[in-house]
Amino acid sequence: MSLLITCPICGKRNGYEFKFGGEDRGPKPNEDELTSRKWCEYTHMNTNIGGIQKEWWYHRDGCNTWFTIYRNTLTNEEVQNHKEVAP
Repeated sequence: MSLLITCPICGKRNGYEFKFGGEDRGPKPNEDELTSRKWCEYTHMNTNIGGIQKEWWYHRDGCNTWFTIYRNTLTNEEVQNHKEVAP
């Protein structure tokens, strides 16, 4: 299953040029209210959505930029027109 990813600087490229950075979890939890359990859930617990999710990608064989895209995990295709999903 091939994957094409649109880098904001280099344009559409083969997915093998990128490193997956995981699903986007939103902003880091507030440190004043942070417990070890909340931190563990934030850093290690994935939602494993079957459908469209926001993800981090790194263009390791190109411009060395981190960016987010929306990808349908069922079809492995980048989604350009999407509704915002909660992290």
